[in-house]
Amino acid sequence: MVESKSELLLGVDIGTSGTSGVITRPDGEVVATAEKDHNVRLPRPGWVEHDAEDDWWNGFVDVCSELLEQADGEVAAVSISGIGPCLLAADGDGRPLRPGILYGVDTRATREVEELTERYGTEEIMEVGGNPLTSQSVGPKILWLRRNEPEVWRETRHLLMAHTFIVHRLTGEYVLDHPSASMCDPIYDVGQYRWVEGWAEEIAPGLELPELRWPSEAAGVVTREAAEKTGLPAGIPVITGSTDAFSEAVSVGVREPGDLMLMYGTTMATLEISEQALATRSLWSTAGLFEETYALFAAMSTSGALTDWVRQICGGKSFGELTEEARQVASGSGGLLVLPYFAGERTPVSDPKARGVICGLTLSHGQGHLYRAMLEATAFGVRHLFEAMGEAGGRKKRLVAVGGGTKGGLWTQIVSNTIGEPQELPEQNIGASYGDALLAGIATDLVEADADWSRIVKTVEPDPSQQEIYDELYAVYRDLYSATRDQAHTLTDIQTRQSEA
Repeated sequence: MVESKSELLLGVDIGTSGTSGVITRPDGEVVATAEKDHNVRLPRPGWVEHDAEDDWWNGFVDVCSELLEQADGEVAAVSISGIGPCLLAADGDGRPLRPGILYGVDTRATREVEELTERYGTEEIMEVGGNPLTSQSVGPKILWLRRNEPEVWRETRHLLMAHTFIVHRLTGEYVLDHPSASMCDPIYDVGQYRWVEGWAEEIAPGLELPELRWPSEAAGVVTREAAEKTGLPAGIPVITGSTDAFSEAVSVGVREPGDLMLMYGTTMATLEISEQALATRSLWSTAGLFEETYALFAAMSTSGALTDWVRQICGGKSFGELTEEARQVASGSGGLLVLPYFAGERTPVSDPKARGVICGLTLSHGQGHLYRAMLEATAFGVRHLFEAMGEAGGRKKRLVAVGGGTKGGLWTQIVSNTIGEPQELPEQNIGASYGDALLAGIATDLVEADADWSRIVKTVEPDPSQQEIYDELYAVYRDLYSATRDQAHTLTDIQTRQSEA
């Protein structure tokens, strides 16, 4: 292993609302960080898209430029992660043919989910991929593309995700990592780590699928053309990388069976390492970051997006101001309860037609009550996810919390009080890009394969005095969805009709 201070590792993560990057030394010391915001596009209800050139590539180039200006040595390798699973249809040269279709928050392929489930059967699909088909699955979105945009499909030669689009642009290589591929149901076999050729040919006829790699494997090297556009040194390795949640998990030492990460962001995601593929109807069973590993992966459709929505309707107050108002409100928000399904819900209910509910409003409730109720709603969602993980066979021995939402203390305390368990907070909370840098180091032998850059600096302990109120409200929370599901679906249909009028 080389330990030269002059050799640097670069990691970049393409998120929902922005791109972030970091340069580190092989021992994990941070040299520089950079961020660039971008916009989510919502052209129709249920459609969530990014412009791959503007949001993904230009964001990557801008972040690289800012990082390289601060570098005090030579970058030895680069790794990229991104939101996923996404679907970007590209031509043979990797040029985007339409905007990228995002992960499970994009619910356009509901009809195709039902059609493919009926064609292959839920049990058969789960036996192969470990998961039922949902809005998170890539296979139905491929079918949607074929059916609704045939002119795009005729030109499609590559199916890319956010991180593999950048990898292709840098190297010319057409690859995909196993964890991301295992969310391409029903065309990936999670137990055999391979594409399901028969189903793939039926869903994506005539299309060559990407070569499968592990996230810490090199995909190729930076070409001379890419070097000129990005400032990266030509010839350095580009690592295959993975979906952001997996890179973030490795960044905080979540690598052993029973280790679990909870990511506070625009959406709330959680990932637990397991010794085997755990088939479940309510979560996502995936390949792990490293060979012979697996993961249980789950995510809500909204979390931080809810607090931003409250901030906007409250006249643009800062998060700090609203947090302080919420801190003055007692646990339970004065009997105000929210279903956080403002963009449908992914796991564990898997209902793209679900909608948000604010229940128990009175004239005595104010902005602080509403803001706290949103935080508590996401905490109830986390509790629901953890219960589903336990039912699927998850063992949850250790919980590490990451993401911007861990700052300030209130949100994490509410979650610990609601789930009744402690959360460990790491010193470095940079995000997936930090894990990308670690993967770049592992792939190039600049870092030991079992290296752990994380250092826990705080543990959020649950307050037993709050258990009773949160147990009571959680029971109402679980009942509220089934009690309002039919009405929410009717309202969703009305919303769709009016948007198309």
